[in-house]
Amino acid sequence: MKKELKIYLFRHGQTTFNRDRRFTGWLNPALTKLGKNQAKVLARKLKGKKFDVAFYTRLKRSKQTLKEVLKFHPECKKLICDDRMIERNYGTLNGKLHKTFIAKFGQEEFDKIHRGFNVRPPRGESFADVEKRVRSFISDLKKMKKEKINVAISAHGNSIRLFRKIMEMASISETTKWVIPYDKVFVYDMHRT
Repeated sequence: MKKELKIYLFRHGQTTFNRDRRFTGWLNPALTKLGKNQAKVLARKLKGKKFDVAFYTRLKRSKQTLKEVLKFHPECKKLICDDRMIERNYGTLNGKLHKTFIAKFGQEEFDKIHRGFNVRPPRGESFADVEKRVRSFISDLKKMKKEKINVAISAHGNSIRLFRKIMEMASISETTKWVIPYDKVFVYDMHRT
């Protein structure tokens, strides 16, 4: 059987900031007990798969989740840190509680910042900004097609959102409505792209 490049993309487990409903961005909170269990669920889901390369970001939630997954993958010898798949930077909002923002600025402004495609928080990134770096990452992944290797990616909710938009050719409207679960694996065949 001809081997093709498969991508296994998953979100890190829940962090203390996710639990507390804070803008997490590039801050570095730890996984909660639930988050560690979600990483174990991902590990079990991926147990029967094979991958040769794994990507993660510099944030410990991405590393901790991947570490759990790799317990079942001694064949994976190449680990690459690539921050093009890092979470969206919320700028001055990183670490702030959602409810505090809503109390000060209102739900409508929160929805714009949280889900508006072209809206940048102060000193932060919009989804459109994240899409540019994720597109560059995907472009490099496509170059790996000829190597016919499988890839695991331990990423973040908003980088996954934009990865999905590109790979699934989704609309902005669809993309901004998605909720990215902590324990789901998104699988893509690169030979189809």
